Amino acid sequence: MRNLGCRAAGVLVVMLMSLGAVTPVAAQMFSFGASSGSSVYDRYVVGFSPKYAPGQIIVSFGDRRLYYIFRRGRAISYPIAVPRAEDRWQGTVRISRKRVNPPWTPTPSMLRENPSLPKHVPGGHPRNPLGVHALYLGNTLYRIHGTDAPRTIGTNVSKGCVRMHNAHIDELYRKVRVGTKVTATWRRYRTSSYVSSNPINDLAGFFGLN
Repeated sequence: MRNLGCRAAGVLVVMLMSLGAVTPVAAQMFSFGASSGSSVYDRYVVGFSPKYAPGQIIVSFGDRRLYYIFRRGRAISYPIAVPRAEDRWQGTVRISRKRVNPPWTPTPSMLRENPSLPKHVPGGHPRNPLGVHALYLGNTLYRIHGTDAPRTIGTNVSKGCVRMHNAHIDELYRKVRVGTKVTATWRRYRTSSYVSSNPINDLAGFFGLN
């Protein structure tokens, strides 16, 4: 029965793509079965603590993962790059702004640390450190954003921002809105592999259709 459900869910993906409701990239990244991957390129669905409400983001610097809660007890787990030891922070904020192809201007401290940095990189430039999308966090200087250096995902290299693969931030950007709650913490979370018993219903929830 589960194989029939997965095949039916696959048909639903094709229908949603034909209607423009989902992108090919997002469709390719949905996982119906338990994930065995753990590399810095993997993004998959996991079982998560049911105490977190759908729609919020948990950034675990300890796990080096960002969790988007799409249904109570279920989350999409994305690999991220995290702050260096000297730039550690944590707290609860809300997304205050969303921007496509954001420009990047290094802070004075960044320039003092590395005087060779460009003074400004326009949005859309292939060497823009913010990548293709940015989610601004409260009134801080921190953002959840893409990258021009995907090899750094999974490492502790940032000045406080949360760095994602461009395909992943593109997907997350479409799911969240201004005001979304973001909890950033160094706590590590216990997640579980998740095998859907109702892939059609879960697929609809995954894409925010129910």
